Amino acid sequence: MAVPKFIKGRKFAPSRTPPRTESDMASSASGRGGGFLLPAAVAAFVVLAAAVVQARGSSAAPCVPRVFSFGDSLADTGNFPFLYGNDSREPALRPPYGETFFRRATGRFSDGRLIVDFIADTMGLPFVRPYLSGRTAEDFASGANFAVGGAMALGPDFFRGRGVPMGDRMHLGIEMKWFHDLLDLLCPGNRTDCMGMINQSLILVGEIGGNDYNIPLLSRVPFEKIRTFTPSVVNKISSTITELIGLGAKTLLVPGNLPIGCVPNYLMIFKSDKKEDYEPETGCLRWMNEFSEYHNRLLVDELEKLRKLHSGVSIIYADYYGAAMEVYRSPKQFGIEHPLEACCGGGGPYGVSMIARCGYGEYKVCDEPQKYGSWDGFHPSESAYKGIAIGLLRGTYTQPSIATTISSCPQLIELGSSIEYKNCSTVLHMKIVAQVIGWLLFFLHSI
Repeated sequence: MAVPKFIKGRKFAPSRTPPRTESDMASSASGRGGGFLLPAAVAAFVVLAAAVVQARGSSAAPCVPRVFSFGDSLADTGNFPFLYGNDSREPALRPPYGETFFRRATGRFSDGRLIVDFIADTMGLPFVRPYLSGRTAEDFASGANFAVGGAMALGPDFFRGRGVPMGDRMHLGIEMKWFHDLLDLLCPGNRTDCMGMINQSLILVGEIGGNDYNIPLLSRVPFEKIRTFTPSVVNKISSTITELIGLGAKTLLVPGNLPIGCVPNYLMIFKSDKKEDYEPETGCLRWMNEFSEYHNRLLVDELEKLRKLHSGVSIIYADYYGAAMEVYRSPKQFGIEHPLEACCGGGGPYGVSMIARCGYGEYKVCDEPQKYGSWDGFHPSESAYKGIAIGLLRGTYTQPSIATTISSCPQLIELGSSIEYKNCSTVLHMKIVAQVIGWLLFFLHSI
């Protein structure tokens, strides 16, 4: 196995254990011995200051009591390390992944937060706990995330039956099994007790289905054959929605596929000398984006059928494609200067290469990830995810509008500024706390 060579003086040691999730931090910190102990007065102040910051950040009641999420690496908030934590070939398990917001690898396939993180935050909830990180019912008081990096909508047998080589992989059927297992934990002995909880929750069914195309594409399966998979992928998403409705779901957010023609790795792999193969506005590959639109059209049509069958259920289409294209067409509005380049990768015109990838081989990391549309050549950066999330939560790219569907959510009003304000105010509060702690430490040291 190649040993990573780190460029620009940024060195990161590979992690030997799965990174901790946000919810693990508080419990694990108190269990460590031999560290620096703050004086009692300072420790008490820290607790008080943290309480003040928390109170300021949680003045509004949550819009929904829980969020449940299914999907792949675009939604995985940390299940991946629990499944593959000992696999040193997986760069997402170690820095520089997670460096922008969390300052550590969390199992997210990006430099920071994902769309589901921004959704949960805006709804007034903590980041959604990865299912595999919880043990008790209390761990899932605010919901659970079943998404896993690399997951597919369809099981591997579907592809093997069509002559496509496919190893054992995570898929939507396994994620739904986990959901059933969680319901048994939350409502032991009587599953019907969970229906009230489920019908008050927001359930994200995806993004899922992208890997049903990505893996065959990278295996050079003929594109015409891959296109025939789409009705089955959409049918699987539809049957999962139907199953969730049967369990009590009343509000479901169902994302479409992103514009894969704007993915740096695909722009490198399928590079063309024909000008007409590219969209003039964005520089993305036209034929690949048209395929994403084809998938999304079939999904939108299927969701309309489901709405007619379940008139009392809100089935919201999340137009990831449209929201992302706004980022690619007007990147500077989102502070992005390199929309089609990866911040972390092997270099080259799109920030990627065939011989190195982010966290593996001779890779490079940019100094300002917030100015890049892609993090590692396949996954968006936090900046791109934020732009997409804002478009969704404003209601511009959700049908029907999530802002009107979840009418009890004042946080959705003026969303574009609320996300920025919330982040900036939290940083400001923490800076004040840090300054006061510094003064106290200086004072105690001098007496």
